[in-house]
Amino acid sequence: MRVLEFDSVSLAVDECGDKSSPAVLLLAGATQSMDWWTPDFCGLLAEQGLRVIRFDQRDTGQSSASPPGSPDYSDADLAQDPIRILDALGIGSAHVVGLSMGGGLAQLLGLRYPRRVRTLTLIESSPIGGETAQLPAPCAALVAAERDLPSVADWADTQEVIDYRVAAERPYAGSLGFDEFRVRAIATVECERTTSMESAMSNHFLAGSGVPDGDSPEATALTDPSLIAAPTLVIHSDADPFFPLPHGEALAAMIPNATLLRIHGMGHEAPPPQLWGVVVPAIRDHVLGHDQPGAHDAGTA
Repeated sequence: MRVLEFDSVSLAVDECGDKSSPAVLLLAGATQSMDWWTPDFCGLLAEQGLRVIRFDQRDTGQSSASPPGSPDYSDADLAQDPIRILDALGIGSAHVVGLSMGGGLAQLLGLRYPRRVRTLTLIESSPIGGETAQLPAPCAALVAAERDLPSVADWADTQEVIDYRVAAERPYAGSLGFDEFRVRAIATVECERTTSMESAMSNHFLAGSGVPDGDSPEATALTDPSLIAAPTLVIHSDADPFFPLPHGEALAAMIPNATLLRIHGMGHEAPPPQLWGVVVPAIRDHVLGHDQPGAHDAGTA
């Protein structure tokens, strides 16, 4: 793991796999550090012949942190950070895998930097651009659990923050159940290496879009998934309590060159180990089926 320094931001990056293999860049969900893309999951992808890159988005892990409640960046900045990473690593284009908010950022990448995106894989995500009014809302149990989640009294108390992190993740589990031992282990690693967990748990939700307002052609071009050209794999569960399955179905219907893989039992989460035997081969086949020799040399947007 290393920290890449840019003019305005520091981004912690980790990678595994052969550097001559197709590059796969993993984008975590809101509030999540790279730790939720666990080393064993990344290792499995690397064993499939992929170069796997994960990183801490701003306000998570060891990347730049803003004061709690005051992010100094927009969603557009979060979408540009992967391009900074690809440039620093000398990678012209990559296969982008995004979870939840990371899937929204992946859509922005596909629209804003199409030459840098070989394929998209969107996991438990939803269409960007505001075209979601007819899609189902989060389930009532999740809404109630978030409302009743106790606040953190002392963000300097690591054990209290870990307990809070575990409690916050619990209602997002699907019908496969909640693996508290595994989630607690990830949360412990994350809390021990994150600059400010208070910032991490709030700031992503407060960042502005960074996209022009209104119905201008520029705004539409930056927020319309139907304009995404990259081959896209949509992975979505029938048990996601936050973005129910119709969100994934809508994404697959909107993006011209998209395929939907329905998963049973997964919650709103990175794929758990029970499903790696399905998800890892699906990502491998999608990536290798749309890869081209020489596509990974340094390039520009």
